[in-house]
Amino acid sequence: MDKEEFISELKTIVTPYTQEPEALDHISEDTDFIKDLKINSANLVDVVLDVEEKFGIEIDNDAMARMLTVRAAIEIIEDKLAASGRE
Repeated sequence: MDKEEFISELKTIVTPYTQEPEALDHISEDTDFIKDLKINSANLVDVVLDVEEKFGIEIDNDAMARMLTVRAAIEIIEDKLAASGRE
């Protein structure tokens, strides 16, 4: 899966939680879930759970704390998939 595919999947996952739907039109690796998309911390947990379900991975608390941008989310997903042998 390339970066654009990851971004597309993440866009689908975060859409129900964002308070700034217009920002989704410009989602990129630099997009911050809290600052740009106005996703609150409770909904960020829902995003993490949805990512875990979508990609069949488990995100630990340390990774969850880092997952604040699209770039960080992609890196974490790629790392978890690689660790499970499902790149």
